Amino acid sequence: MMTRIKTAAEIQAMRESGRMLASVLNYLSGLVQPGVTTKYLAENAKQELQRLGGQPSFLGYYDYPDVLCVSVNDEVVHGIPRTDHIVKNGDLVSLDFGVTYRGMITDAAVSQVAGSASGQVQALVTATERALMAGISVIRGPTHIGDIAAAVQAVLDKGRYGIVRDLVGHGVGHALHEEPNIPNYGKKGTGTLLVPGMTVAIEPMATLGRYEIRTDSDGWTIRTKDGSLAAHFEHTVLITEDSAEILTTL
Repeated sequence: MMTRIKTAAEIQAMRESGRMLASVLNYLSGLVQPGVTTKYLAENAKQELQRLGGQPSFLGYYDYPDVLCVSVNDEVVHGIPRTDHIVKNGDLVSLDFGVTYRGMITDAAVSQVAGSASGQVQALVTATERALMAGISVIRGPTHIGDIAAAVQAVLDKGRYGIVRDLVGHGVGHALHEEPNIPNYGKKGTGTLLVPGMTVAIEPMATLGRYEIRTDSDGWTIRTKDGSLAAHFEHTVLITEDSAEILTTL
């Protein structure tokens, strides 16, 4: 379904949902340390969200088995938390989370290194987050998807990173994934025109190698085909009359 212009009440519910989501990710960032399991991170996300009063959007979505996606190193997205997956020093950990509140959904992701990081890996993380903010910054009221895509691509191309092509940002709000798709590469002035009142999730995914991906036998975990490390950042934003409001922030 196409993302719809949200009512004032729906926007307020998404603001509250987004604040909860940002609070949980901020809390989890302090827990991403060598020696913890990915399941430990998911359990803490579940407990913290319950305390805040929100509901997890991912659990049960197309039978996804947990509240949080934890993707490590060459896992790009949709990593399933496990009790036997122990985070090691230097691992690149991406956390992707969704929150439902009063029927409205927000979606966001962050990446960070557990323990000490090499300069190359930290540069990938920094560039991917910068690409996300570049995509958001070009929104000035009504905005073509291609404008966002081109801004994201420009940052990642400058660093010669692989831009994952088969995974995209998307509309969000009444459902977790709504139309239109928002790729991380493209041309200015092309694609669907986003108008004030629409809400979308912008989410660059970049690699230290090539852009091709593959899916594990669990049917969920998506990895880089060449085994290179991947980073992922995401915000849910509201298109306003003259800019964009980031909803998944404190």
